[in-house]
Amino acid sequence: MNFISNEGKRVEINVNGKIYLRHAIKTKFIKPGEDYIEIFRKYVSPIYEKGDIISSSEKIIALCQNRVIKREDIKIGILAKFLSKFASQKNRGGYGVGKAINMQYAIDKVGILKVLLASICSGITKIFGIKGVFYKIVGQEVTGLDGFYDGAWKEYKDIGIEIPKNSTKVCNEIKEKLGISCMVVDSNDFGQEILGKSDDIKQSMQELKQIIKDNPAGQGKQQTPLILIRKYQ
Repeated sequence: MNFISNEGKRVEINVNGKIYLRHAIKTKFIKPGEDYIEIFRKYVSPIYEKGDIISSSEKIIALCQNRVIKREDIKIGILAKFLSKFASQKNRGGYGVGKAINMQYAIDKVGILKVLLASICSGITKIFGIKGVFYKIVGQEVTGLDGFYDGAWKEYKDIGIEIPKNSTKVCNEIKEKLGISCMVVDSNDFGQEILGKSDDIKQSMQELKQIIKDNPAGQGKQQTPLILIRKYQ
């Protein structure tokens, strides 16, 4: 098998003295309501070998689960507009609460009090050069929101994509039905989060994060949201 990486990424990575190969799997454009089992069956099954691990973008699982919010369903209030002026335009994964619509989503999701607390703490800690406090306080649901911009795909301009539900359950279902070991990740050039993994995977969460620490997937025009990981040495 010829392993292929996205531009600027490497096929090989050394983690704790072990060499892993990563192959970027190109898929079609995934739309809301599709079946992730069929996606894995079509794109992964033909090349998968026992012992491999598939790293799946959280976005395609969320889309399959219809975890989509329409722009028209978010009513942006005065507080969201005000607070967004003081926030960074981008979070660790993309456009964040510097946009009023994302700030309103945060308010709707975790409540005004938590957002105010996060905003105050963020303002104080920035004085000391500490960033990311806002997102640590509001939590993964807010941090993991994707969409509401059309930088890569015009289809995402007017929708927000939430993080998937029951990621570990999803991974175990894929393992049970297709025999494919996998993990669902929120990975980007700023950091990695393992949202779930099939129970048979022996590597620790920290080791798995190290294997994808350079964010080998491509969710833009590359259309490679799935990464096949194979231990080489």
